[in-house]
Amino acid sequence: MVTKAIVFLIFNPKCYNRRRRRDKMIQYPKGQKQLSLATQSQTMQTNYSSRGMGLESILNQTNELYRLQKRAVIHKKPTPIQVVKVNYPARSAAQITEAYFRQASTTDYNGVYKGKYIDFEAKETKNKTSFPLKNIHTHQLEHMKECCEQGGIAFVIFYFSSLKEYYLLEYKWIEQFIYDSSSTRQSIPLTYIRDKGQEIQLSMQMTLNYLDAVDTLF
Repeated sequence: MVTKAIVFLIFNPKCYNRRRRRDKMIQYPKGQKQLSLATQSQTMQTNYSSRGMGLESILNQTNELYRLQKRAVIHKKPTPIQVVKVNYPARSAAQITEAYFRQASTTDYNGVYKGKYIDFEAKETKNKTSFPLKNIHTHQLEHMKECCEQGGIAFVIFYFSSLKEYYLLEYKWIEQFIYDSSSTRQSIPLTYIRDKGQEIQLSMQMTLNYLDAVDTLF
């Protein structure tokens, strides 16, 4: 009986076809592996394309994540402009063709974190050894000073794009460097920023967790 059953399985076309279909189903993990590789490739492409993101885009993405996590409420300040001329190429579209700044902007970001008001500027440079002081305007320094006098926390986030390095430097250290009577330099050395500031690491999700550094300023 056993011999007949074996012969039946081998030579019965229906059983043979069912077995082939089952063998194809067993190959499913291979297809799953290919799907995983495709997903990984897509993720890698996304990461490579995100490498060109500027500091502002990264901070906007980070702040949105903070808001969703209910960790902090931080927004980019709108730039006040006066619209002079508007073109209407279509009824549903409007194009500003002429405008000017109504007043000098203060800093880039402000918000609330752990009951504290925070205010900061984002600066980016291609320099490898220093950051030009001319890129931090006097009215911005005055604004950060006023925030600190009221109990707020003010700082600057520097991005050295050529080095792919991010640093948070509290305002008091910038003030000390600028108003030091012995300092006549036109730029802040990277060594000074590294010494007085804190390096921030960029995550794989292209976010910059700078609030961990802010925690040390309380």
